[in-house]
Amino acid sequence: MLQDEVKKAVEVLKQGGVILYPTDTIWGIGCDATNPEAVKKVYEIKRRSDSKALICLVDSDARLTRYVRNVADVTWNMIELAEKPLTVIFDNATGLAPNLLAEDGSVGIRITKEEFSKELCFRFQKPIVSTSANISGEPTAQTFDAISDEIKNAVDYVVRYNQRCKEKHKPSSIIKMKPNGEFTIIRE
Repeated sequence: MLQDEVKKAVEVLKQGGVILYPTDTIWGIGCDATNPEAVKKVYEIKRRSDSKALICLVDSDARLTRYVRNVADVTWNMIELAEKPLTVIFDNATGLAPNLLAEDGSVGIRITKEEFSKELCFRFQKPIVSTSANISGEPTAQTFDAISDEIKNAVDYVVRYNQRCKEKHKPSSIIKMKPNGEFTIIRE
């Protein structure tokens, strides 16, 4: 089932569509992070201003370095040693949709280790937007069942994999990393 769902989701992403999918944290609304029109659809679904940046997922260190310049050595250690998923906000993103980035040109990226989202990123071969599956300002859905019908009906494809999981997940930790290795904790 995992491979079939990955294949279907990749087809939708390649067509500029928006998916609802399980990640290494909570369920996410996702799209091709390099496609400005797809990113715009995500902002519309969430009713969120595009001045607020979205994060994206990648499957590997190698993929991360295609979209971020000057990754400080300490960053790799922090990612490896993190006890829970860690989103890193990097300066100097490249090759991503401009409306995905924060006003200062930074972007939040997480290397996912969860089975479905990692395979999805690997098969898609590009970063995938991952933003919480809720209308901006509303509580974050902890399980698939808690996601509103409005969100489920607004996306182009709802992944069937892992919908029955009742385990409550939490958002990732977030740090802002400077190229020189200095960092700020945004969310623990």
